[in-house]
Amino acid sequence: MVLVNDTHDEPVANEHAIQLPGPSAVLRSHVPASDVLRPGEPAGQGDIVMLIGEGDIPVVMATVLAQHFGPVTVIQEEKQPTSVMVKRRLRMLGPIKAAGQVGFGILLKLLHRRASERKTQIITEGGLSTTLPNSITHHHVTSVNDEACRELIRAANPKVVVLVGTRMVRRPTLLCTDAPVINYHAGLNPSYRGMNGGYWAFANSDPAGAGVTVHLVDEGVDTGKELYWRRFTATPADNFVTYPLLQAVVGRDLLVGAVRDALNGTLAPQRIQLASAQWFHPTLWGYLWTGVTKGVW
Repeated sequence: MVLVNDTHDEPVANEHAIQLPGPSAVLRSHVPASDVLRPGEPAGQGDIVMLIGEGDIPVVMATVLAQHFGPVTVIQEEKQPTSVMVKRRLRMLGPIKAAGQVGFGILLKLLHRRASERKTQIITEGGLSTTLPNSITHHHVTSVNDEACRELIRAANPKVVVLVGTRMVRRPTLLCTDAPVINYHAGLNPSYRGMNGGYWAFANSDPAGAGVTVHLVDEGVDTGKELYWRRFTATPADNFVTYPLLQAVVGRDLLVGAVRDALNGTLAPQRIQLASAQWFHPTLWGYLWTGVTKGVW
């Protein structure tokens, strides 16, 4: 495991799961009112711009918004080269933890294969779609931080920009539009900022902290004020690769509500009073240790 504190970008030397302080067990979910989720006026062309990365969850959320609002402009960035990610993790985490994360990345492919039936079950029962509809305007860029992406955003002149599964968005892209920028985050902020928030909550013996958050975006890592949040539950059949799909099932309404609020000019940011920490991928040995000792895979 790698935990990074909230005020510095230096890793805390702790390999196994810890108990974060904070009243997550008594935190109430905050979800959109039912009238916010009812179908309303369709969005205009260019009103909603989504910046997405690769993978199922960004596609799921783009499809949800297209089904609810109509026209959606999707700008999808390429996956970062592995060499770039490894160099960054070496710089931030050191060679031992970086090597452990590379090892876990190899194991992750096996986890996806072994969980394929469970993933299909969640997608089917949850009514999720992992294929973009033809109605979506779909652009490709190398990175959301490239000028090409900013040009597309400016051309659309959106009322809201939505992030799902992208790399960290830098200041020039954030400032290229006056529209609010919101993020779908698969974790309960601020305790589980960064990556794999559902997994880390269970690994920390903190099931009350297993959740989803939709929040405003600032220049930090998932540090913008929260808009909506709720918990999710998992079964013994679930693991690292199925948690994000379970989160998508309960999180899609949060994103729909936040986008409707943005279109209506009624966003109401709040601040959750929990301990704050940033998380990354587990190391191979940390993941195996947690699985063996806690049954969290």
